[in-house]
Amino acid sequence: MERVLIKQLLEWKKSPYRKPLILKGVRQVGKTWILKEFGRRYYDNCAYFNFDENEEYRQFFESTKDVGRILQNLMMASGQKILPEKTLIIFDEIQDCPKAINAMKYFCENAPQYHVACAGSLLGIALAKPSSFPVGKVNFMQMDPMTFTEFLLANGDENLVNYLESVNTLEPLLEPFVNPLYEKLKMYYVTGGMPEPVLMWTRDRDVDAMRRALSDIVGAYERDFAKHPNTSEFPKISMIWRSIPSQLSRENKKFIYKVVKEGARAREYEDALQWLVDARLVHKIYRSSAPGLPVAAYDDLSAFKIYLVDVGLLRTLSMLSPSAFTEGNRLFTEFKGALTENYVLQTLVTQYEAVPRYWSQNNPPYEVDFLIQRENDVFPIEVKAEANTTARSLKKYKEQFGDKVKLRIRLSLDNLKLDGDMLNIPLFMADHIDRLIGIALEKQSR
Repeated sequence: MERVLIKQLLEWKKSPYRKPLILKGVRQVGKTWILKEFGRRYYDNCAYFNFDENEEYRQFFESTKDVGRILQNLMMASGQKILPEKTLIIFDEIQDCPKAINAMKYFCENAPQYHVACAGSLLGIALAKPSSFPVGKVNFMQMDPMTFTEFLLANGDENLVNYLESVNTLEPLLEPFVNPLYEKLKMYYVTGGMPEPVLMWTRDRDVDAMRRALSDIVGAYERDFAKHPNTSEFPKISMIWRSIPSQLSRENKKFIYKVVKEGARAREYEDALQWLVDARLVHKIYRSSAPGLPVAAYDDLSAFKIYLVDVGLLRTLSMLSPSAFTEGNRLFTEFKGALTENYVLQTLVTQYEAVPRYWSQNNPPYEVDFLIQRENDVFPIEVKAEANTTARSLKKYKEQFGDKVKLRIRLSLDNLKLDGDMLNIPLFMADHIDRLIGIALEKQSR
C-alpha cells in the first residue's frame, strides 16, 4: 500500500541538514513497515533493532555513549553490516530504551554520516520526559492513519485519485464520479485508515477479518493504558476513552467531564486526558474566541472537543455495525455526524501544522466546527453530514468578524461550488482542502 510519507522520508534522506529521525505514531499505524519499505527501496540494506523483542540491545546504550562502540556491538550482535550513507539503521520501540533516545544526540554530533530512523508506539509519552529528549539533535516526522486518498489507492481506485487531483476549477464535479466516491468514502468510515483493516478489506473484501483487526487494535490501545507510570490513572484513561462516542453524540460536542463519570471534575481527570493526547490517541481541539494570530493566544483553555485518531476506531468504539454502509447516508449522519467530523479533523491535522480550533457562542447557540490557520489567515470550516445545507453559524461568524473572513468553507454532500466567499467542498475531497482554498483565493483576487 502506497503511503505519502515515503516522499517525506526521501526528502529527509537527501537533506544536507539531516539528523537522526524520530517517527511518531500510534500502534499499528504502519511505522515499522514504512521504515523497512523505505530502506528496501532506497538503501543497500537495513539494520533493524527492536528494543522490545531484543532487550539485550538496550545494554549497548547503557555502557557507553561512544557511537563507534555502539555500532560495533550492534553489528556483532545482529550479524549485519552497517555502512555510512548505504545502510538505514532502524531502532524500533525506542521508547523502551530511553538511553537510545538520548544517544541520538551523539549520532547527530559525532556520526552524521550514518542514517538513523527511530520509531515507537508510545513515543509521545516517552518524549514528554525531559531527561530522554535530545533537544535540537533530531528530526521529527508524524505518521497518521491512511488518508482517504491512500485508501483509494489501496483499493485500486487510482483513476478516482487522478480525477480528484486533476480538479483545478471550482465547478461541479461530474456525476459519474460523485456517487462512486461517496460509496468509497462510506467504506472508509467503516474500515478507517489503520493499514491492517484496510488490507483486509481492499485485498480480500473480508468484513469479519476487518472487524476483528479493528477490535484487536482497540484492545491493544486499552492494554497500553496500563503503561501510565501512575497506576491510579489507568481506570480514568479507560473511562475517558470509552466516553468519546457519547461526547461526540451530543449536539454541543464540547468535552464534559460529567459524561465520563457522574460528579467527575477536571482536576481529577485532566492528567489522564493529557496521557491520551500525548499518546496521539485523541486530538484535543480548543475553543477560540476570535480568528487572530497567533491562534494559541485566543484559546479558551476551559472549553475543548476531543476526537479519536481514526474514524474506523471511532465506529468500532461506538459499536456501529458495518452494515450501516448499505443504509443510504446513515454513516454520514450517525450520532449527529460525529464520524464525519472526526474524518474531517483527521485530514486537517495532516494538512496543517497548527492544530485546528473551533468557535462557538451561546444565547443563541452558534458553532463553527473548525478554524484552521493557513499561512497568516484563519479560515472557518463547517461540516455538514447532509446535502442542501444552510450555514447559519458561518453567516453569524462572518457578521461578527467581517473583514477578517476572506473565505468560508463548508464540507457537505453537496457538489463543489464557490458562491461569493462561500466554498462548498464535497466530503470526499477533504484531503484537497488546502489546494481548493488556494484556487478560491486566487479566483477572488482576479
